[in-house]
Amino acid sequence: MKIIIAGAGEVGFHLAKLLSYESQNITLIDTDKESLVYADNHLDIKVLRGDATSISLLKEADVHHSELVIGVTSSETTNLTFCMLAKQLGCKRTIARISNTEFIQNRDIIRFSELGIDELISPEQLAAEEIQLLLNKSAFNDTYEFEGGKLIMVGVSLQKSAPFVGKTVKEAAQIFTEHHFMPIALQRLGTQFTVIPRGDTIFKEGDQVYFITTPEGVDELYKLTNKKKEEIRNVMILGGSKVGFKTARDLCAKKFNVKLIEKNKEKAFDLADDLPNALVINGDGRNVELLEEESLDSMDAFVAVTGNSETNIMSCLVAKSKHIKKTIALVENMDYFQLSHSIGIDTLINKKLLAANHIFRHIRKGKVVALMRLNNLNSEILEFEVKPTSKVRGKLIREIEFPEEATIGGVVRDGIGVIALGDFKIRSGDRVVVCCLPDAIPKIERLFL
Repeated sequence: MKIIIAGAGEVGFHLAKLLSYESQNITLIDTDKESLVYADNHLDIKVLRGDATSISLLKEADVHHSELVIGVTSSETTNLTFCMLAKQLGCKRTIARISNTEFIQNRDIIRFSELGIDELISPEQLAAEEIQLLLNKSAFNDTYEFEGGKLIMVGVSLQKSAPFVGKTVKEAAQIFTEHHFMPIALQRLGTQFTVIPRGDTIFKEGDQVYFITTPEGVDELYKLTNKKKEEIRNVMILGGSKVGFKTARDLCAKKFNVKLIEKNKEKAFDLADDLPNALVINGDGRNVELLEEESLDSMDAFVAVTGNSETNIMSCLVAKSKHIKKTIALVENMDYFQLSHSIGIDTLINKKLLAANHIFRHIRKGKVVALMRLNNLNSEILEFEVKPTSKVRGKLIREIEFPEEATIGGVVRDGIGVIALGDFKIRSGDRVVVCCLPDAIPKIERLFL
C-alpha cells in the first residue's frame, strides 16, 4: 500500500516506523530537515522536505497513486488542507489529525467527507477517552470497548490469590460455566513473549492476561482475578495540557470531583475559567508537600498528564505510596511500558500508540471496524465485519482453519456480544473480535476478505 504521511513529529514518525516494518510504501513529508534526516537514517522510507500543502510537492510524492494519506503535523489547518488537496489530486482515503474536537462532535453537520477528509482523529481526545474508560474499570490496568461496550477487553496482572492461578484455561472456564469471558493473550512475568492461550495453557502468578468479556462477565472477572471493584469519584489531575483539560472537562460532565494542578500561573487561571466545576490549583505537582496539602491521600485516582514523562511517572509513584486506588501516567517513551507493572504504576498511556491503533484499521485487509495494539505486547486485536465473500461465513468456529498464533475472543451479532466457542456458526454481518500475533495477520486477513 502506498501511504503518504505529513508530519515527522512524534505521531508521524511512530506511524512511519510501524508501517515500514510491514513493508508498506511510505513517503514522509515535513519542513524540518533534522526530523527528516533522522527518519531517513532509521527507517526504510522515502522522505520529502517541504510544505505538505504544496501541490507540486504532492505531485512529486505521487499522491494520485496513493491509497492513503495521513496528516499529523502540529498544525490542524495544514492537516485539513493537505487531506483536501490530496483527495482532489486522486488519493483514495485521507485521515487528518485535529486539536479542535468540535470538528469530531459535529461531523454529522459538517460533512467532512464531502470536503475530501474521510477521517478525523485527535490523539488528545483519544487519550482523554482512554483515561475515562480506565477509571470506570478501575481494577484493570488496560481496557477497550468494542461496539459501544457490547464486548469489552480488559487486562489484569494475576495475583497469587486469584482462584485460577495454577489452573489451565480449560479448568478456569469450568469455574464459571456460562462462558462470559475468554482469555486472548498473556505475557509471563519478566518476559517479553506474548502467548495466545489454549485450553492447556496454565495461568501463573504475575501473568499479564487480557480477556474479552461481555458486560455481564466483568463482575465474574473481578471474582476470578480476586480484584475489588473500586468506585472512583475523587480524581486529581497533574498537568493542564490538552489531555488534562479534556479529561477534566469530561469527568466533570460525569459528576466526578476533579482537582487539577497546573504549574503555569496564567494557564491555571485560564483553566479555572474554562472548568468551573473543577478545582484548579496553581502549583508544582512535583512538590510532595503541595500534593499532601491538597489531600492527595483522599483521592481515588491520580492522573499525571504533564508534557514530561518522567514527572508523570515519579508523581504517580508518590501517589501510589499514599495508597491511591488508581494511578495513570501519560508517557512518550514506548520503552517505559515494559517497566509500568514492575515499578507499581497501574497504567501507562501513550498518544502515539492510541493514534496508531485508530489509523491502523485502515491498513488492514478485510473490513476492519476496530483495531488496537496491546501495550507492551507483540499482538493486535482486530474487529472484522464478516462479508458475504468471507471464508469464515457459514462455518462453525472449530471448522475454521485458524492459525495457532490467533484466537477468536467474541462476536457481536445483532447488537449483542457473545463469547463464541467451537460450535458457534459465523454469519454474514457478524463482527468478530480476533487477537493475533504479527505472523498470523496475513492469514487472518485472508479469512475475512
